[in-house]
Amino acid sequence: MDTELKRVLGPKLLLLFIIGDILGTGIYAITGKVAGEVGGAVWVPFVIAFTIAIITAFAYLELITKYPHAGGAANFIHKAFGLQFVTFMVTFTVMASGITSAATAAKAFASNLVAGVGLDWAPEGAAVLGIAVAFMIVVALVNFRGVAESVGLNVVLTIIELTGLMLVIFVGLWAVAGMSDAPVDFSRAMMFETSGDKNAFLAATAGTSLAFFAMVGFEDSVNMAEETKDPVKTFPKIMLSGLVITAIIYVLVSVTAVALVPVGQLSQGDTPLLQVVQAGAPNLPIDTIYPFIAMFAVANTAVINMLMASRLLYGMAKQDVLPRPLALVHKGRQSPWVAIIVTTALAVGLILVVGQVTALGGTTALLLLAVFAMVNIACIVLRKRDHEVEHRYFKAPGWIPWVGAVLCLYMVGPWTGRDTEQYVIAGWLLLIAVILWALTWFLNRALYAKPTRVRHPEDLR
Repeated sequence: MDTELKRVLGPKLLLLFIIGDILGTGIYAITGKVAGEVGGAVWVPFVIAFTIAIITAFAYLELITKYPHAGGAANFIHKAFGLQFVTFMVTFTVMASGITSAATAAKAFASNLVAGVGLDWAPEGAAVLGIAVAFMIVVALVNFRGVAESVGLNVVLTIIELTGLMLVIFVGLWAVAGMSDAPVDFSRAMMFETSGDKNAFLAATAGTSLAFFAMVGFEDSVNMAEETKDPVKTFPKIMLSGLVITAIIYVLVSVTAVALVPVGQLSQGDTPLLQVVQAGAPNLPIDTIYPFIAMFAVANTAVINMLMASRLLYGMAKQDVLPRPLALVHKGRQSPWVAIIVTTALAVGLILVVGQVTALGGTTALLLLAVFAMVNIACIVLRKRDHEVEHRYFKAPGWIPWVGAVLCLYMVGPWTGRDTEQYVIAGWLLLIAVILWALTWFLNRALYAKPTRVRHPEDLR
């Protein structure tokens, strides 16, 4: 229990961790869906989403430099309010989002591998499930081996991921320079094409609620605080740099996408960027390359989310929000081995039991936006205890957490055009969390309650 985690994340590794997490599967999958909401102005929801994310990141930076411990949002909210129930609900929400994302990424990895090598198995067949489970076990072994190995794998996967996105941008430049016969129309990037009775504002809000799914990567990074070298000094510059870099990449990729592929075509299917590359460079052998690039991109998402989930359980178990054995650290590898086993088992269960759940990405964004609102509120509350913090820390402008809380709460509401199915799924997840909290409370009370000492009469003399 007293063994500390190994600090290996310097500025460069932390930057790649954040970039790889924010890009992840989001940009490879949701670009077309956002275009379906707003039309050619697909970059607008991404810019709005990044603006909200950066405002919230300021609150995170103030809190993580005040309290540089594993646990992220759950840790901050626990310090602000001290309510075990609220902390548990936040822990479950963030953990569920990470494990669900990792399980989905593992199945996508298996599907892309099957497609890339030309196997004849069905997408949901036994081969895909077997590969997905095997992949998740490999991720667990790398995670257990140590954070240095996990981060090293993240570096390789992030570079491959960035290569795929640079290829999209390069194809756009190639077409603009007249090196391709593909028609290019950048005027589409300024057109709003809304569906139904939505006006441009409601369409942009609905698109932002989808786009925000790709912006939540910085939550994963703060769970790595105990494995970061000098987190108080490192996090502010690196987190903001990562958000700005990824925002630029998202805007460039989305503008290129709508310039090369009509919106109606782009919003169909699950591989919008593959359509962009095929349209801009039809003579290149993209069909054989891009499935493997996408495979590595989603693999990176799984690696990062499983790292985050295990560190989250470890951090909250140290504060007795979760059962204490989850905080056990392997003395040789300096990794939270019990938390790794539990999170891997949950991910494998999702792979084997849960099929394709509609609106899952939107539900994840919905729950995390609620968590982000609470983090902003926690930042406001904890400012009253600044005198308790003896070291120097990052201080966000006074108005930041207030604006962040309002924006995040607004994005949670039904007026954003969210599908009601997302609220139903969120309700069931929260109900499961309440049941698990009750079980955890009784377990901790039964095993770790301090016995009352019976005093001997002689002690009274």
